[in-house]
Amino acid sequence: MITNARIARVSCNHARKGETNMRSAEWYAGDDRNVYIHRAWMRRGLPADALTGKRPQIAIANTASDLTPCNSHLDEVAEHVKRGIWEAGGVPHNLPVVSLGETQVRPTAMLWRNMAAMATEELLRANPIDGVVLLGGCDKTIPSLLMAAASVDLPAVVVPGGPMLNGTFRGVPLGCGTDVWRLSEEVRAGTLSEQAFLDSESSMIRSRGHCNTMGTASTMALLAEALGVTIPGTAGIPAPDSRLLVRAHDAGRLIVGMVGRDLRPSQVMTSGSFRNAIVTLAAVGGSTNAVVHLLAIAGRLGVPLKLEDFDDIGAGVPLLVDLLPAGRHLMEDLHRAGGLAAVLREVADLLDPDVITVTGRPFVEHLADAQIWDHEVIRSRDAPLQPHAGIAVLRGNLAPAGAIIKPSAASAHLLQHRGRALVFDSIEDFHARVDDPDLDVDADTVLILRGCGPKGYPGMPEVSNMPLPAKLLQQGVRDMVRVCDGRMSGTAYGTVVLHVAPEAAAGGPLARVRTGDWVTLDVPGRSLHVDADLDSREPSPAFLDALARPRRGWERLYVETVLGADTGADLDFLIGASGDKVSRESH
Repeated sequence: MITNARIARVSCNHARKGETNMRSAEWYAGDDRNVYIHRAWMRRGLPADALTGKRPQIAIANTASDLTPCNSHLDEVAEHVKRGIWEAGGVPHNLPVVSLGETQVRPTAMLWRNMAAMATEELLRANPIDGVVLLGGCDKTIPSLLMAAASVDLPAVVVPGGPMLNGTFRGVPLGCGTDVWRLSEEVRAGTLSEQAFLDSESSMIRSRGHCNTMGTASTMALLAEALGVTIPGTAGIPAPDSRLLVRAHDAGRLIVGMVGRDLRPSQVMTSGSFRNAIVTLAAVGGSTNAVVHLLAIAGRLGVPLKLEDFDDIGAGVPLLVDLLPAGRHLMEDLHRAGGLAAVLREVADLLDPDVITVTGRPFVEHLADAQIWDHEVIRSRDAPLQPHAGIAVLRGNLAPAGAIIKPSAASAHLLQHRGRALVFDSIEDFHARVDDPDLDVDADTVLILRGCGPKGYPGMPEVSNMPLPAKLLQQGVRDMVRVCDGRMSGTAYGTVVLHVAPEAAAGGPLARVRTGDWVTLDVPGRSLHVDADLDSREPSPAFLDALARPRRGWERLYVETVLGADTGADLDFLIGASGDKVSRESH
């Protein structure tokens, strides 16, 4: 059991143990001109002993931003982290870093995940920092912070911002994201009025915090805990809950002790930690976006994680959490029902028993006392929602480097399916034609959207869960097989094959499939195949014309260097780590 007293005791003891070998002493210890400059400009009200090189200097990498609404409360969380750092003998420094609001930025937040990671890494390395507390919530913020922390490899702990409270509309739970997709389809089907749809808007977001469904934000917070980089029991605490502020204070105390012990991300996030994360991803019915994020984080650490590992490790794991989009409930319910620890106790035999957390203790240790308090929200191992969940990895002549599907969010009757392809050369082409009453489409058609991978869009947007043609919605159709080289929101659902690799823009076979080709999806057989000689064809001119061709700036650097989704969509020159060393002075 992790107690406040243990965190305080460990933090203070290790602060004293490590006070003579701080990294920040390279800036602050001594009496030459450069040291004078470093200290003098930082005093500004700090006590005299704060800048002697003997007290840990802790950055709070803070993604708070009014334009990242899910993270807008993180300044308050940061204040409580500061209190814990001061209490343990450290010196806190608020460090605003790149913040990506999933619901706001265009063309897609994924375009800047690697930039946010690179900028944060460089700021941590360049500054007199001994450790860092990472504050994130919205989808790309925790992944980018962990990529940065892995690359610089200074002691680090994550404090997730927490999910928003449950919303309700007309007396029933309303899940952010998931119900946007569902209700908008009902409007297009003619079963819900536009006014009712608009009325639901004010009911959906009723507090601070990130998405309350098992979307990417919730998934990555839980996976951060599974990786061992949060204080156990932190992920999933609702953002308005005062217990989150207590954990923020605890994290401030803990990071000081981690600096004293020199406990770094590379010691916490090992191969076994990623195994635990994949088991967690399956058990909670987590977002498909976790695949590209975990692959990218592993790439920074040098952990040999592969796309197949998600299938090999996760395929036999039962789905135990009844949460939207794969179930009925919301994140506030998960916390009330026992939280992640209660889920993972049910599958503890599948976890690596040797990996540790940022507390220095074994990850599985904190599961021993966990209990399920609501069996409607968290199922027991012998009564799962689905006996086999996880992410299925598909291969075939449409996806020679792999594609993925989330069976728990798909329709069972479509997991083995054969139908004619209807191809869209861009998202604009799709929007222009999908509701055409003369569109040659039926319920068996396989919708294919291309040009939406990392290079093609650019940035791999969340468009793979294509809205269904209006005329089919009006006939009662609510799911179809869809295939795309892009991503989909973690809050989305449906029989969607995504992350197809190589992407069409990188020469993948998706660029050469044509409307009318017969496509076979076989999820149990892990295959995706088209009955056509694709090698003999040229890509369509309309597809080529729609591809991104940025002339300058980050977009150009991204398109020229980004790798495929099957390896995490990181930039080729960012794979691996550079460590925390800086060889030269600034004056």
